[in-house]
Amino acid sequence: MIIDAHSHYLPEEIVKVASFYNPSWTDIEAQLKGMEESGVEKAILHYPTTDAHIKLSDEEKAARLYNDGLSRVIRKYPHKFIGLGVLPIHDKERMLYEFKRCRMELGLRGISLAASYSGIYLDDKRFYPLYEEAQGENVPIFVHTQTINPIGFERVNDPLLTPVVEYVFDMTMCVSKMMMSGVFVHFPALKFIFAHFGGVLPFLKDRFDTVYTMLRMRNIVKDLGKAPSEIFKNIYCDTSAVKSKNILKMALDTFGAEHLLWGSDYPANKDVRGSIKAIRELDTPNKQKELMLGMNIGKIISLDVIV
Repeated sequence: MIIDAHSHYLPEEIVKVASFYNPSWTDIEAQLKGMEESGVEKAILHYPTTDAHIKLSDEEKAARLYNDGLSRVIRKYPHKFIGLGVLPIHDKERMLYEFKRCRMELGLRGISLAASYSGIYLDDKRFYPLYEEAQGENVPIFVHTQTINPIGFERVNDPLLTPVVEYVFDMTMCVSKMMMSGVFVHFPALKFIFAHFGGVLPFLKDRFDTVYTMLRMRNIVKDLGKAPSEIFKNIYCDTSAVKSKNILKMALDTFGAEHLLWGSDYPANKDVRGSIKAIRELDTPNKQKELMLGMNIGKIISLDVIV
């Protein structure tokens, strides 16, 4: 079974008040057709992050509009789509209320957070009550790149450089700050799934270890308990439509086949079959390919996938 761990849908109510996104992001029938043509059995629907909350001047309203619209799709196609709710993050009570509403009323199976919120990353203590609830209820947290004011945006605002460079470095900073603050230690049973290989972590793995070792010898950096590369092996990341076999091999070396998930990034990427083919053609055991293509995410969200 092939399960897409990273695809997108936006309700019309959000597209109407968000910049950039066009009606193709609301076309769930086109997505169903594409899934059938590509052999994809199920897809996880993420929030791509929008400026709807800014246009509405109401973070809570934007979350409700998205979650309610997503819930309608999930209820209409329960065997095809799995929904991830979004939350207002600036008020603890409202954040936890919407978390429970997503779970108890809307049938959403996970939470989608952005890598950062106006420079606030997911290591911030305001998220700890959410992490405690999610860990206790075995609800996974998917982390998507932030498209609104990511790291570096104040210096460079470019239609190509911002999404290619700044989005992924914002994600890299997010994972790195969570590692340094001990989030993964404080919440060891909570499953975090980071989009786009967690940013550029596979490229930085050796440098993280080398510099960390050097700084520990001089007692400049705190003891993390293990090398950064060992910490990375305990998080999950998705492939986000990558077709380069060399990049996929680096990701396998960094995270391991048990922690790597195939994702199409549809509709931002329309070549779904190309990214599946790249995994199919990897020089690695077939069992590892099956883990990446569906078994891993099936176990994370308890879909009773045969292993």
